[in-house]
Amino acid sequence: MPSDRARIDKFETVEFSVEDHVATIKLNRPHRRNALNFQAYDELEISLAAVNSDPDVRCAIVTGADPAFCSGDDVGEVLSESESLIPQGPAPRAEPTSAAMRALECTKPLIAAINGPAVGWGMELALFADMRIASQRAKFAELFIRRGLVCDVGGFVRLPAIVGPAKAAELLFTGEVVDADEALRIGLVSKVVEHEALGEAARDLAARIARNPPLALAFMKDGLRRASIPHVREIGEWTTQALYALMKTEDHREGVASFMEKREPVFRGR
Repeated sequence: MPSDRARIDKFETVEFSVEDHVATIKLNRPHRRNALNFQAYDELEISLAAVNSDPDVRCAIVTGADPAFCSGDDVGEVLSESESLIPQGPAPRAEPTSAAMRALECTKPLIAAINGPAVGWGMELALFADMRIASQRAKFAELFIRRGLVCDVGGFVRLPAIVGPAKAAELLFTGEVVDADEALRIGLVSKVVEHEALGEAARDLAARIARNPPLALAFMKDGLRRASIPHVREIGEWTTQALYALMKTEDHREGVASFMEKREPVFRGR
């Protein structure tokens, strides 16, 4: 943990703090609506690892610096660079997304305090949490289909378990946006509060959890995880293979180009 904390203190894209047994991870790229570049992914993964390894932490909150929770990948950097990094031919080995697995395999209860748009991988991050509380400014969308891609394991595993298979299919197949009230109605979030009250509501819930015995909390969390996501690594490996294949398609390049050029995409199935 000391080496992790030494690195965390120098982070530029994530703020990490621990108080009264509660860790807070705040994405801090407000100028990019907390879009994740490679550095942000790395710093988020290290922060989640720190939550796991710190015996003083009994619960964690993940949130974003206003005005957004997380707007997904920084398209101009991550997707364009990812495409150039993909070698030709078959993938040598497929592994689940590191930050996703850190979140899904976190041994401490994880609360997402969603203060604004949570779209693309930002919605995945919200799904990785055990509990979600939303500000009235929150919005949710699985936008991957509009970029010619598939979602991460959160969309495949967690979303159907939370909102039901049919609603999950609708959200994944359309990529459409739902607001905070609709998210509450379908069970995507457990509570919607005034924007200014979100931090207090998340800290109150975290404090009520952190008062309980940490060993029992860990076993309770492990039981829920075993029941709800028994084959997550297998699904994560398949997802990586699918993304690897889709990133080579013309439709994916069109999805990225149309987003950057602010126009409607024209997909051709190739």
